[in-house]
Amino acid sequence: MAITLDITEIKKILPHRFPMLLVDRILDLEPMKWAVGVKNITVGEIQFLGHFPNDPIMPGVLLIEAMAQVGGVAMLYPPENRGKIAVFAKIDKVRFHRKVIPGDQVVTRAEVVKIHGNMGVIHCEGKVNDEPACECDCFFSLQDKAE
Repeated sequence: MAITLDITEIKKILPHRFPMLLVDRILDLEPMKWAVGVKNITVGEIQFLGHFPNDPIMPGVLLIEAMAQVGGVAMLYPPENRGKIAVFAKIDKVRFHRKVIPGDQVVTRAEVVKIHGNMGVIHCEGKVNDEPACECDCFFSLQDKAE
């Protein structure tokens, strides 16, 4: 049975808020294993005021963040991890395959590759229209949220 999450449910899991909440929907997930999520790219997003106004392109760092947040949902979904945050430790093997522009929908599959204690690695692959857009390995640390 597929686990799907709308934005209201995602906000119960991820601590991010506008303008840094970059996941619109989770299409399916197996907690602590993998998640598939969607980010709709719209021209009204704040980054397009400067990147680049006459030829808007989703900044690579925000694309990586959006993909990592899908992995974050997989890691933070279990009740024992609710209220924690997933913090980058390293980003490796980044490859950009195409520009991502307003009107695109990025579908990311984030797969947990390794977990050791509170550290882990998630491999992320983002696609637009079933074509590769970006991929990377995100090394992270699960930490308690500072109050």
